[in-house]
Amino acid sequence: MRAITLTQPWSTLVAIGAKRIETRSWPTSYRGRFAIHAGKGPASYGWQYLQHLCRSVEPFRTVLAPLIHDGHVAERLPLGAIVATAELVDCVPTRLLVECKGLGRFTQAGIPAAWELTEQERAFGNYEDGRFAWLLDDVRPLATPIPARGAQGLWRWTPPAGAEL
Repeated sequence: MRAITLTQPWSTLVAIGAKRIETRSWPTSYRGRFAIHAGKGPASYGWQYLQHLCRSVEPFRTVLAPLIHDGHVAERLPLGAIVATAELVDCVPTRLLVECKGLGRFTQAGIPAAWELTEQERAFGNYEDGRFAWLLDDVRPLATPIPARGAQGLWRWTPPAGAEL
């Protein structure tokens, strides 16, 4: 199975269904089911910024409040583990989402209206020109995260025998 590593809180936002569009600096031709991996650390922004983001910045604070109600972000969000699986249904330039307006079931760009760019999605991604929107569907959070070592890009992950995905 393919997998992608996202740092926290973005991996959890995908797992709980609050984020249905993953933005990347690179496109992919891959389509299909893949695993969402929560990285072991907060990437370049550091633990202090992660705490601030989750406790004080909207809509992160409101969406994540049920998970980190006591304010202990690092202890409440899974790290170094597969947290969900999702269906990657398309990959489009972010400008298509930024520029299009909804027209019934489909936007002007032909993108299903389910992926219209809401204010929440905009806050959870980087929609600068030249980036790509990975459209996610059928997100299935894991009841128990599965420890795994992540990697850059789309990488291969072998689920443990008997894992319920």
